[in-house]
Amino acid sequence: MPQSPRLSEKPSQTTHGSLSAPMLILATALDTTWRLFAPTIGGTFLGIWLDSIFDIAPWATIVCLILGAIVSIVLVIHQLSNVRKPLK
Repeated sequence: MPQSPRLSEKPSQTTHGSLSAPMLILATALDTTWRLFAPTIGGTFLGIWLDSIFDIAPWATIVCLILGAIVSIVLVIHQLSNVRKPLK
């Protein structure tokens, strides 16, 4: 028995799947959190490690902390530009 065209049509799906609005907000917040903290903390630890190897404390820590903060800002801007795109 052939199916009705309405039943065989798939509903349009967004890039976010079938997440509800609160779950989508939570997922975006968690994604933003790692983008903010991972590069900054990673840069700080990298700087501390470089300071201990080259005995140039605190310069490597300061430079890597600033670079980590810049990377964090770029990642969050990139994420926000993706969030603001209209869904098709």
